[in-house]
Amino acid sequence: MVDFHLNILGTLGLLLGICLAAGVFADLFHLPKVTAYLLVGLLVGPTLLDWVPHDHVPNLEPLLKLAMALVLFNLGCDFTFSKVRRIAKHCLAISAVEILATFLLVTIGLLAFGASPSMAILLGCLAVATAPATTILVLKEFRSEGPVTESTGFLVALNNLACILMFEFGFLIVQMFRGDVETSFAFEAGSVLRDVFGSVVLGVIGGLTISYGCGFLNTKRWLVLLVATVTFLLGVDESLNVPYMLTFLVMGVTVANTSDYKSQIVDELNHISGLLAVLFFAVHGTELDASAFLAAGVLGGVYIVLRMIGKYGGVYFAAKWTGQSAEVRHWLGGCLFAQAGAAIALSTIAVERDPELGGPIQAIILGSVVLFEIIGPLFIRKSLIETGEVPLAQAIHHTNRTPLEQVRALGDRFRSAVQSRDAIVSPDVASSVGGRVMISDLIRKTKGIHQSAKFEDVIDHIEHSHDNTYPVVDDKMSVVGLIRYPLLSDVMFDHSASSLVRAEDLVSESDTVLHPDDPASRAFEMFQAETDDCIPVVTRAEPMELLGVVRRSDLMHALITQRKKQK
Repeated sequence: MVDFHLNILGTLGLLLGICLAAGVFADLFHLPKVTAYLLVGLLVGPTLLDWVPHDHVPNLEPLLKLAMALVLFNLGCDFTFSKVRRIAKHCLAISAVEILATFLLVTIGLLAFGASPSMAILLGCLAVATAPATTILVLKEFRSEGPVTESTGFLVALNNLACILMFEFGFLIVQMFRGDVETSFAFEAGSVLRDVFGSVVLGVIGGLTISYGCGFLNTKRWLVLLVATVTFLLGVDESLNVPYMLTFLVMGVTVANTSDYKSQIVDELNHISGLLAVLFFAVHGTELDASAFLAAGVLGGVYIVLRMIGKYGGVYFAAKWTGQSAEVRHWLGGCLFAQAGAAIALSTIAVERDPELGGPIQAIILGSVVLFEIIGPLFIRKSLIETGEVPLAQAIHHTNRTPLEQVRALGDRFRSAVQSRDAIVSPDVASSVGGRVMISDLIRKTKGIHQSAKFEDVIDHIEHSHDNTYPVVDDKMSVVGLIRYPLLSDVMFDHSASSLVRAEDLVSESDTVLHPDDPASRAFEMFQAETDDCIPVVTRAEPMELLGVVRRSDLMHALITQRKKQK
């Protein structure tokens, strides 16, 4: 029997393929895709199915760091100086209180439950970090806009910057009290600040390189420039052992303030950052260890609870103190629960510097990350929907075809190619063939949406329909207009306003209707002049009651089938 060992390329394909399926289920169950990817990784990882060879994950680490670098660059590109000044007016106080509250609550709470002062201080520092990749990619997935979204990005950046500095100085203080530092505090502090300064300088140089290069290079060469710059600087950071996350955040800020092509640069990088992000979360999912969550014990539970209270409570009271809106007070804190990359990396550094001290710290971080990475995206999604900052298309699940209809569409395309597609869809052929097919043969039954239906009922109808066009009827079942999903999909899904909206408020006027005794060729002519995927079918007699709809795809399928029979 052949001894089969999966190549690392096979592992890549496996993770991406399963994540593709997970994304579909995430839509069905209204989960953030980030959560789905992490759960998939957990499923195929060592904790459960153990499908991924253990030696493959470390080999993928450079790609994961590249994904994180791109996410941070993307985040930095949102911060022009004018925007920073505007956000800072109401976010700096919130950030300061949230960071201080989280640090103090976690530190004091762990001390009360028996942790050593050194362990409590370092875990208090690590509790400040918020997972940038998880948080930012959930915001991008839902295409959210508004004060909570804007403030979240700003707080995530400050959280991670503060965490890195606090951890370095916290570790330095712990070592000094334990007598493990041979040099002066000033020298060690200068070393930390030198690394931070070096990281910032590299970020500025990288940002200027990208802004300058994209200013005169052909856009087809931008992606090469971007990837070359990011990967080179990532390598330099690793060689110099300086915080790479700060480098790419600063690089993004530099590009945002020095380039006229910021949006195009971000769009260009999105071609690869989306793929790398899927891989990032799938691989991190394989590294999640359910047993580590249990092994964290009481201290792990205290860390989890107090960190969440510190994040939420700090934001709430600071926002109330500074007079922020109710949405910011109640929902911004929930967007900061996710934690992974920065905390894990710093806990690993703690182990390298002092295994005896760092071991228990890493155990608690790895255990708590299992929970934070799964529930964090769920809290972000809930917060964004409740604040009305998510477009309708991202808040609900809607597809244009069922799996069986997609199979039929593939068959129709193949037959079109074999039978000369142009001949089948031409108006002359449609007229001759369509005359043998009547509209009554193509009707899909529907009662439409009553004009007084609540917004929630309209949404429920859309989620259970595979059409993009929905007839709206009055008490006599007469069509008063159409709701078009493409026009509605970019509307912000605001719960607070939804109770005031009725179906008639969403209607677009349309006089295009069919009758059961019309030939299919008439429907073909109408679809030629319309972009809608459905046309209402009504009775000829007044009050012209709605009988159903004819779908464009059903019409084309009937014409292709009839054409084949004719031959």
